[in-house]
Amino acid sequence: MRVYDVMVRDVTAVTQDETVENVVRIMATQFLSGIPVVTEDMRVIGFVSESDVIRAAIPGYFSLLQSTTFIPDMSQFLKMATKLKDKPIREIMTHPPLVVNENASLAHVADLMIKHNVKILPVVDEHGRLLGVITRTNIVRAAMEGYL
Repeated sequence: MRVYDVMVRDVTAVTQDETVENVVRIMATQFLSGIPVVTEDMRVIGFVSESDVIRAAIPGYFSLLQSTTFIPDMSQFLKMATKLKDKPIREIMTHPPLVVNENASLAHVADLMIKHNVKILPVVDEHGRLLGVITRTNIVRAAMEGYL
């Protein structure tokens, strides 16, 4: 089974000039853990996840601790998040993005997701244009149905 058999085709994407606040709002209202960042011709140039936003709002040494319980003053986190909201998403997106081709095997994609600790990957054509996304849930469902 290939990516094109299980990928989600109806996806939301944003441009690199979109604000962090708007991207977070889109992700929250659509229950997305991440979203592709594209050019006007739909080429994927980045990806932004919940982790990218949190990492940008928490100073580097805090993210190493893996817990916000070590933040001595939660108001610092809130101040950083407030400063972040009007910035363009290009400042915090992951680039170049990790993407997969629609013809990739599900086993290959599962391996990439495990190695890179990601929940969702953009699916692109041979020109790097967005076709959809594939999630861990898509792969698990295919495996449970005996297709992996």
